Parts: sequence; C-alpha cells; structure tokens
Amino acid sequence: MTEQTRTLGTASPLTVSSMGLGCMGMSEFYGAPDEAAGLATIHRALDLGITFLDTADMYGPFTNEKLVGRAIAGRRDEVQLATKFGNVRGENGERLGISGAPEYVHSACDASLQRLGVDYIDLYYQHRVDPKVPIEDTVGAMAELVTAGKVRHLGLSEAAAGTIRRAHAVHPITALETEYSLFTRDLEDEILPTLRELGIGLVPYSPLGRGILTGKLTAESVAQEGDARSHPYFPRFQGDALATNLRLVENVEALAAAKGVTPGQIALAWVLAQGEDVVPIPGTKRVAYLEENAAARDIVLTDDEVRALAEAVPQDAVAGPRYGDMGSIDRG
Repeated sequence: MTEQTRTLGTASPLTVSSMGLGCMGMSEFYGAPDEAAGLATIHRALDLGITFLDTADMYGPFTNEKLVGRAIAGRRDEVQLATKFGNVRGENGERLGISGAPEYVHSACDASLQRLGVDYIDLYYQHRVDPKVPIEDTVGAMAELVTAGKVRHLGLSEAAAGTIRRAHAVHPITALETEYSLFTRDLEDEILPTLRELGIGLVPYSPLGRGILTGKLTAESVAQEGDARSHPYFPRFQGDALATNLRLVENVEALAAAKGVTPGQIALAWVLAQGEDVVPIPGTKRVAYLEENAAARDIVLTDDEVRALAEAVPQDAVAGPRYGDMGSIDRG
C-alpha cells in the first residue's frame, strides 16, 4: 500500500489524502444532478481514505456546498474541506462576473460556512483572480478569515506565476488549484517551478482531462443533455478536435493495457507521479468510478513509464484550447 497522505504547502502546511474528490459534477455540468448518488459517493470516498473534498459556492449554484455539508455531517473531523469563492452567480444560475473585493470575500465565506454546516474551512481558494482588485487586497481579506478562525489555509485557483508571488508575500499560500493532466501541461513551463520555489502545493482539477482519459468517452456520450462538454466553451470536445484527441487516448489505452490497469487509472498515476506536493481531485458522482480512481493510488510507475505516457500525449498534439474563452484565466 502506497502512502495515502500528502502535505500541501510548507509555510502553511495542510496534510490531506493523497487523492481528493471533486464534487462539482454531483450538482451541475455533467448531466442531471443525483443527490443520492452524490451522497453515496462521498461516503464511500471517506471509507476509502479519500478525505480531501473539493467544492465551490458557484457549483449548482450553491447546492453543491449544501450536498457536501450533508454528506460530512457527523464526520467533519475526518475531512479536509476545500471550497472556493470569486465566481459570482445569482440564485437562478446567472453568471455575475468575478469578485475579489474584500467585503465580498467576507460575505462569501460566511455564506459558504452556513451552507456547509461547519465552523471552519480547511482550504479556502479564490476561484478566479479578479483583475479589478489588487491580489494583495483580496488575500489580505482572506488572511483576516484565518485570523478569525473561519479558514485554516489559503489557496488560489488558475493564478499566474506573478500573481502567486504577490499573494504569497501577503499570506502563505498553501495550494494552487489549476487544470493539470496528460492533456493539459502548460503549467509545467512557469507556474509549477514557481510553486516549487515558494513551497506551494498543486491541486490538479480535471486530472482525467474532463473524462476523456478514461477511454469511456465518445462523441455520442458527450452529446447527452446537460453535459457541458457538448458546448463550444469546451473546444477539445467538438468535431474534428474530439476525433483527434480520442486518437491520443488510444495511445494511453495501449500503455494502460500493458500495465494491466485502466486508462483512467494510469492517467491518474501519472499525475500522482509528478511529485509528493501534487494532489489530484478527480471528480465523479458514481461509486464505481470513485473506486476505480482510488485504486490508482497503489499504481507505481517506473521512470520509463512516466516518460512514455508524456510522449503518448505530446503537449502540442492536443487539439483545441481547454476553454473557448480564456478571458477569466489570470495572465499575471
């Protein structure tokens, strides 16, 4: 059995399970919500030692935090709970922009605590950087939450290297959550070296490339009602780009078959092999997929296998940007 915990950050360290669970899809974006299945999946995750749970106020909107809160009732002490603020949405789901205003930081945290039914959040992220508010002001307000005991550790999501440096100078940043997988490796150039220099952990979301690396995704399955991947906002899942990317997945499938594991498992094992400061949070709302993902923690890849997987999906071979509109992604 491999080590089942990892520590994010050095200046403000947080020990979490070596793999987390992304809870977003239980409430929105990947087909119809299924609360019962979501609760069962979270409970099974905790039983398997996957205790690092990731949510955000905007998922649902607002309903995912409530779901997670119900799931962890009576088991709070087992859980490392992460949530996020900054993507502002209305009660009807309308998107109202990005806010890092200090007063909003405080009100958003109070609302999340109430929905989650807890008195503190282990890791509180700014979901997207607000270009209208200096990062120093936003992180300063987040630091006030730590002083007040409402939050234990601070994080950023999709922040550029320069922004990370400025934020970390105000208050230690424990982790950066950003997209990272065999299909998305642009952060290796500048962001990952910055994190390592500053002693900040990495929490990859979509470590399975939004499901494409499982080998189970087809053009037909993406087209189902309620699946956000069918929208042009996700160019990698459209037409010719999807066909190109599915051919890359075949390379991963061949390596997985040689290892005797599933494509999704070997893709997660590759992310886990990137360092002890890396904790992926694959999302699912099904117990069977959770159990499959959890087994990836025990897969040991050789250096040659790690290299072969990277070569199987060259960075410049993936068709399409990860978002159709990259305007909300911080450029520093």
